[in-house]
Amino acid sequence: MEDMLKEFVVEALDLAINVEEHLLSLERNPGDMNTLNAVFRSFHTIKGGAGFMNLTAMVSACHLTENLFDALRTGQSPVTPIAIEAALEASGFVADQLTALSNGTDPSQLSTMPKSLEQLLNDAIEGKTSSKKPAAQVIKAPEATSSANDSTPPQTGSDEVNWEAYYRAVVPEGTLPEQQASVPTRKDEHEAVKTSLASNEVKQNAPIKEESIRIDAIKLDVLLEVAGESVQAANQAAVLLEKLLQFKFDGEAAPLMSALTETLTRASRYSTELQRATLATRMQPVGRLFQKFPRLIRELAKDLGKDVDLNISGAETEVDRVVVDSLYDPLVHMLRNALDHGIETSEERAQSNKSLRATISLKAWQEASSVMIEVSDDGKGMDASRLRDKAIAKGLISTHEAHSDDEAFQLVFLPGFSTKEVASSVSGRGVGMDVVKTAVERHRGGIRISSKLGSGTTFLIRLPIELSIIPTMLVRTDGASLALPMSTVQRVVELPETFESVGGHPVLRDLGRPLPVRSLGRVLGYEKSTERVGIVIAAPNPYILSVDAVDGTADLVIKPLTCLTTPGITGTARSAEGELVLVISLSFLLDGCRVTERLTA
Repeated sequence: MEDMLKEFVVEALDLAINVEEHLLSLERNPGDMNTLNAVFRSFHTIKGGAGFMNLTAMVSACHLTENLFDALRTGQSPVTPIAIEAALEASGFVADQLTALSNGTDPSQLSTMPKSLEQLLNDAIEGKTSSKKPAAQVIKAPEATSSANDSTPPQTGSDEVNWEAYYRAVVPEGTLPEQQASVPTRKDEHEAVKTSLASNEVKQNAPIKEESIRIDAIKLDVLLEVAGESVQAANQAAVLLEKLLQFKFDGEAAPLMSALTETLTRASRYSTELQRATLATRMQPVGRLFQKFPRLIRELAKDLGKDVDLNISGAETEVDRVVVDSLYDPLVHMLRNALDHGIETSEERAQSNKSLRATISLKAWQEASSVMIEVSDDGKGMDASRLRDKAIAKGLISTHEAHSDDEAFQLVFLPGFSTKEVASSVSGRGVGMDVVKTAVERHRGGIRISSKLGSGTTFLIRLPIELSIIPTMLVRTDGASLALPMSTVQRVVELPETFESVGGHPVLRDLGRPLPVRSLGRVLGYEKSTERVGIVIAAPNPYILSVDAVDGTADLVIKPLTCLTTPGITGTARSAEGELVLVISLSFLLDGCRVTERLTA
C-alpha cells in the first residue's frame, strides 16, 4: 500500500501542477473548452486515486471542484474570477496535501478541507461574483438520492456509508457498471459493489502493457558511470590499437589483428550508444520545473499589489534531471526579485506610459550543446552607475574595476551586495544572488545579466545539456593538458610574436575588431611559456585566449572536483591516451578568465 501511495502522489502532483497552468491560461481565455475539459479530467483522476487511498479531504476538494468545472463546461455557471480563484485555491490545497505526503506525513495527519474553500467553491458553482467566508461550520443534511454525476462518498443520517456512491468515487472514469434502476438498501448496495468488482476482476487483473517504468535515480547514476567508463576504456583501446598497427604483423598474426580491429571498432560503437541511451534516460523537459511557477507568481503578485503576467515558452526543452532539480531555488529567487525589485507598481507604470499589467517571461531553448534559460521582465531596469557606486561603498570592488555596464551588472552576484535599503517579505534583487550564481556554476554553467534602465532586466543562464559528458577542445600550456567547453570556442587563430598594446595590455585584431589577448597559463598560475595559438572565446565581451598548442577535440566524461576548489577549474577527465585533463569552468571563460574571488577579498 505504501508503494501505491508513493506512485499516486507522484502522478497526482504532476496533474496538480498542470492544473495550475491550465487555470492561468483559462483566466485569459475563459471560453476554451479544451482547457475546461482538461481541468475537469485532472480533478476527476486525482479524486479517484485519493478515494482509493482514503484521503477524504482531498476527495472532498476534488469533488467540489469537479462539480464546478462540470457546471462551467456545460454552461450552467459562468467562468468568473471567483471560479478561477476557487479552482486555484483547491489545486493549491491538493498540491499542499500531496507535498506533505511526499515529505513523509502520515495520511491520518493531513488537514481537513477549510470551510472557506468549501464556501468559495460553492459560491463559484452558484455563479456568484463575490464570496464571503462562513461565520461558522454548517453541517448540511444529506440528499435523499445521488445523481449519476455526484460521485462523492456522502454520509447518511447515521454512521452508515453509501457504498455505491463511495465505489463511484474511487474507481476510474469509464469502468463503472450501468446505473442501477433503483436506490438499493445498504445491504444491497454492499452486495452490488462486490458483484461489480467481481465482474471487472478479469479486466482489472489482466496484464497491462506498461509504457513506462520508474527507476531509482541512484541506479541510473551508477549505470551512467559504468557506461562512461566503458567509453573511456574503448577510447584507450583504440589508441593502443593504433600504436600496434604501426608494427608489421605477418602470418597468423595479420588476420588476428584485422579481427581485433573490427571487434574494438564495434565495441567502441556500442559503448558510445549505451552511454547516449543512458544519458537520454536522465533527460527531462524543463516544463516539469516551469509548471511550478505560475501559482508562485500569482500569489506573490497579489501580496505585492502588482498586476503581472508570467509567459512561459520552451517548456519542452530537455536537460539533465539533476539540473532540473537543482534550478528550482535559483529560479524562484530570480522571479521573486523580478517581482519585488524589478516590476513597478501600476501607478509607476502609468507615469512611465507603460502597460499597467507587467510581464515576466521564462524561456528555454537549446543552443548547440547548451540549454539556455532566460528570465526577463519589462520593469524599471538596473542602474549600472548606482550598482558600481554601491559596490565601491561596501568595499567589494576598487574604483578601478567594473567600468563597463556589463561588468557593473555582474556585481549583484558578489556576496553581501544588495541595492535594497529596507528588507521586505520578498527578497530584493541582489539579496543572495551569489547563491544563484554558485548553484548555476555547480553544474558547469554560466549566468549573465543585461538590463536597460526603464525597460527591464534579463538573466540568461547557460547550462550543458548533459552533465557527465561535454564536447571540449583539448589544449596544452606549460606541458599541462586542459579542456575548454566547445560552447565557448569560436575559432582558432595563429598568434604573432608581437602584439599591439592598448592600456599596456596585448591586443590582436580578429575580423577587423581589436580583441584583448589573455594567457591561459598565466591566469591559472603556470610557468611562462611560448604561446603561439589563440582561441577566440565567445563571451559577452569576446577575447582571445593564448595557449601553447591545440591537441584536437573530444567528448570527455567529467568528474567534478569534490575535495578542493581551484579557481577556473570545474573538474577532471581522462583523455583517450589516459592522460589527466583539467576542465576549465564555463563561467570562468564567460567572465573573461577573471578570478571573481579576488573581488570579494
